[in-house]
Amino acid sequence: MKSQYVLPITIVVAGALIAGAVFLIGKQNAPTNSQTNTQFQADKAAPVTSSDHILGNPNALVKVIEYADLECPYCKEFQTTMNQIMGYYGPAGKVAWIFRAFPLAQIHSKAPEEAQAAECAADQGGNQAFFNYIDKVYAITPSENNLDLSQLPIIAGEIGLNVATFNQCLSSGKFASKVQQSYNDAINAGGQGTPFILVSFNGGAIPLEGAQPYDSMRAVIDAALAQLPASSGATTTVQ
Repeated sequence: MKSQYVLPITIVVAGALIAGAVFLIGKQNAPTNSQTNTQFQADKAAPVTSSDHILGNPNALVKVIEYADLECPYCKEFQTTMNQIMGYYGPAGKVAWIFRAFPLAQIHSKAPEEAQAAECAADQGGNQAFFNYIDKVYAITPSENNLDLSQLPIIAGEIGLNVATFNQCLSSGKFASKVQQSYNDAINAGGQGTPFILVSFNGGAIPLEGAQPYDSMRAVIDAALAQLPASSGATTTVQ
């Protein structure tokens, strides 16, 4: 009986979020002491650059920035949602997905190494290898710090990477500082748990927390797209 009300309520909530975001975007240069802006400071998140891992059109005017922990079961669930989202919006080039590391080492001691492993995958194979790698990690990990780390090079081989080069990258700690910086960035933007999500558009961002369901993400993205010019969003994609 409850299910028939879920999507309409989601749409109403999304509309309220967008309305609030539009208001805040217009006021973002004004001083404020509001509790919401103290908790979520999306404007402090690092801007999206070519060093990010981007699936879809890098020039998309709506960007879903996800800070995630590869041992988080809710991130694993949200990964499925985002693959569906990109399957729906990606071909038109209006939405991009940016994945950033947010390993919560205090509860998932293996997560920082897994995040570095994903960076090593990208170092060899670019963005597509990165997203293929994290898809594989999520597919096999039981979550909650239970992945056998000996699987990391096996996954690299399964997606077509040179395993010796991968192992050298991972053992060197080449991307440890990048992963730590990404963690710091999430904290600066107000992230307190994973996944921490910023739906960015029109120069501002709506913060979301937790494994948002597909219908909720659709509602928020559609409301954001409605704020943009009808002609916005090129079709160039980055894979």
